[in-house]
Formats: sequence, structure tokens, C-alpha cells
Amino acid sequence: MTPAPAPSIHASAVQVGAHAVLIRGPSGSGKSRLAFDLVVAGRSGQIPPAILIGDDRLVLAERDGAVIARAVPALAGLIEIRGLGLRRCDFVPEAPVGLVVDLAAPDAERMPPVTALQTRIFGIELPRIPVGTSFAPLPLVVAALLTTAGSVPDPRPSHDCRKEFGNHISPTIATE
Repeated sequence: MTPAPAPSIHASAVQVGAHAVLIRGPSGSGKSRLAFDLVVAGRSGQIPPAILIGDDRLVLAERDGAVIARAVPALAGLIEIRGLGLRRCDFVPEAPVGLVVDLAAPDAERMPPVTALQTRIFGIELPRIPVGTSFAPLPLVVAALLTTAGSVPDPRPSHDCRKEFGNHISPTIATE
């Protein structure tokens, strides 16, 4: 008797470098668009090389303490490009998830609490980006991939801050 196939989820994923960016969200939220944007950003050298894992339907599994994303076999190598339909492109069969992006996230904020920047899948804690409906997700994902979290700034105003337009960085940070 063969085991039942693992259930799939409505999501897309792209391998960026060694890890997958798992893109979740409701239908029409831009999962395919973000997946393709990441592939293009990887090809242009803006981020590490990026290649599609799967678009629209994925299977997630836990293996050796990691969440593994892989395409549903019937959709492997296919991506929806709005205005062109389904297109074939290069893909990898699977990769460990290193970042979760939730599109149309109700908890997206300008300065999200640390708890909003984490999620658990199969009990494994993963970094997360909640993206609101009015925000472009690609710059947030690129920033997450290319930067590190900073320390919490001192909420008290600097004694030399004139609070003029565009003057929100202290001189010591801007001149270092």
C-alpha cells in the first residue's frame, strides 16, 4: 500500500541562495508576482541567485529540523504571469525554508513587534515578513535578505535634532 500524498498548501516559493522564501497569501494577493520578481532580482544580481521552487501549490514537510518546500509535481516548473498565463521556467525541486512572507497580512505594521516577525511551521520557528495590501513586497523581502536587524533606537529626541523634513537620522549615524 502506497502512502497518501502529502497535502498541499496555496503558496509559492523561490530558492534564494541556499534557502527558500515561502510566499503565502490569499488568492490574487500577488504570490506569483513576488515569486517572479525574486527570480528577476536574482538574475540581475540584486540578491543572491534565485530560482523557482513552485508557484500556486506547494507541499511542506519537516526534515531534520527544517521546513522543506517543494512544488506539487503537476505544477513543477510552471509560474503564472498575469497577462501571459502559465509559463515554463527553470526550477529546483525543493529547498529548506529560510523566510516566510505573508501577503495581505492583517498584522502588517510600519514598525512591527518582534513577535510579528516570526512564525512557526511544524513547530520550527522561522523569520516572517507581514506585508500589508498597500505595500510593495519586493523591497521588504530584498531588505530582509540583504540587511540585519538593528538595535532598538533611543526613543528620546536627540538634543541636536531640529526635526526638519528629512532630518531623522542623528549626525553621528549619517557621518560614520
